[in-house]
Amino acid sequence: MRVGLVCPYSFDAYGGVQLHVRDLAEELLHRGHHVSVLAPAEDSTPVPDYVVPSGRSVPIPYNGSIARLNFGPVVGARVRRWVEQGAFDLVHLHEPFIPSLSMLALWAADGPVVGTFHTAMERSRGLRAISPVVVPMLEKITGRIAVSAEARRTLVEHLGGDAVVVPNGVYVDKFADAGCDPRWTGTPERPTVAFLGRLDEQRKGLPILAAAVGEVLATVPGARFLVAGRGEATEERALLDRYGDSVTFLGGITDEEKARLFRSADVYVAPQTGGESFGIVLVEAMAGGALVVASDIPAFQAVLDSGSAGRLFRRGDPASLARTLVEALSHRGEAESVRRRARTTVQRYDWSSVTDQILGVYDMVLSTAHAPVREDPRSRTMYGRLRAATERPWA
Repeated sequence: MRVGLVCPYSFDAYGGVQLHVRDLAEELLHRGHHVSVLAPAEDSTPVPDYVVPSGRSVPIPYNGSIARLNFGPVVGARVRRWVEQGAFDLVHLHEPFIPSLSMLALWAADGPVVGTFHTAMERSRGLRAISPVVVPMLEKITGRIAVSAEARRTLVEHLGGDAVVVPNGVYVDKFADAGCDPRWTGTPERPTVAFLGRLDEQRKGLPILAAAVGEVLATVPGARFLVAGRGEATEERALLDRYGDSVTFLGGITDEEKARLFRSADVYVAPQTGGESFGIVLVEAMAGGALVVASDIPAFQAVLDSGSAGRLFRRGDPASLARTLVEALSHRGEAESVRRRARTTVQRYDWSSVTDQILGVYDMVLSTAHAPVREDPRSRTMYGRLRAATERPWA
């Protein structure tokens, strides 16, 4: 099968969606399929052979983060050329309502199309404003996937329609088999608590953790906090400096170091305040053997099976986080029982299972298709784009 994958976010700086697209592409290639990935990337950015760079991206604030997107007539021409030359049996778009490559590819493609929706949000004036334009275009999508119940809810409430839930994937064995790093390995006297996230992105929750550290150390004075991720976080660093070597900033870490961190730490803490549709990092930490302590946002509750595969605390509450961390570090027998349940839970997120589910959607879409993907002739003109965005010729 010839599959075209479209990622709206730049491969110049990896995030969850980019990693999902990359891993799915490699799993499909491993299974013998032909795969081409279209994604924003600078010409100088090293990308895998199967990635076709679409050019420079522009950083835009989105859903509490920064999304690097590209758009415009030049990019649109590249998208049409990729569709025309790809001879794809199916095109799989990620985040098709984001004004970037996936939306352009949706305009340009005519034929079997699958869309995966990753975003979760409580409300969005922007999405509501563009829904009269976007909803008719979404009729071109034959099969819809949401990575979580929260992402499905966002799709249904803001854009209508429905989607099958297929979670993000993780190579479980990669984390389970990673070696420990003695610098980060906890002991009964000096247990380690790891945090990983963009330090200057408020919704990742570093200020919540920083406010909880003092109370944890008052009860577990040997605890060590390992803070990994890029960003300045000047205020949090100043607040945590008072705790000396009890807090270590690791800076940005590689994928290999991340696996060793989760294999070494006693606890992984995820104090995010919202804007998460899934929580792939929780699954990675569980696969590595760390006990996960996470805020009780809906996406994290789902991943942790309402607390049976990890520990939940009240979102945005440092005191609740401190109490939960103290319990996790003090009751090691109970913590080990939770870890065992987590090791079973993560198997459902292994790429072997997730890819089977995605291929099931592909088979359903192809079973109703009458022709492979081709370029939609209406995409060549501005009038055609406007008509495609405002009429419902595919209903």
